[in-house]
Amino acid sequence: MHKALVMEVDACTGCHQCELMCSYGKVGAFNPAKSVMDITLYDGGAVNVPSTCTQCQEAWCMVVCPVEAITVNPSTGAKEVSAEACVGCKVCTIACPFGAINYDPDSGVVTKCDLCGGEPMCVEACPTTALAYVAEDSTGYDKMLRSATLAAGLDAPGA
Repeated sequence: MHKALVMEVDACTGCHQCELMCSYGKVGAFNPAKSVMDITLYDGGAVNVPSTCTQCQEAWCMVVCPVEAITVNPSTGAKEVSAEACVGCKVCTIACPFGAINYDPDSGVVTKCDLCGGEPMCVEACPTTALAYVAEDSTGYDKMLRSATLAAGLDAPGA
């Protein structure tokens, strides 16, 4: 069973510790511009919304990659970018409906959350309960998808 990253908006204080730790894990420096975790501020900072790649089951970024540089890690389920295979075309950045994959001009390739190999550093750095790494089936995603599908008048997944 894979695990998933869960983000709780109500618990986020906007401390940006997750961004700092993410950038440290990605590039070895505390530089939020290099983080694939993002804290977006709303209402003048009254609401802080953490976001990153949700590891979509049918990941459009992976489907559109012309060189198949994005693959699924079988142990974590994360969609990972191979820096060696990526040609920096940025098609995946356009395909992602959540803006969770970004081009890094310094490396010339795209970058996204890879769940830190199954030990997300952002979760470790979070001083609140805003970030958690939990069993995939306890996220509520399946229930949300079924409800949205039924509301749209479509057949529910797995039905």
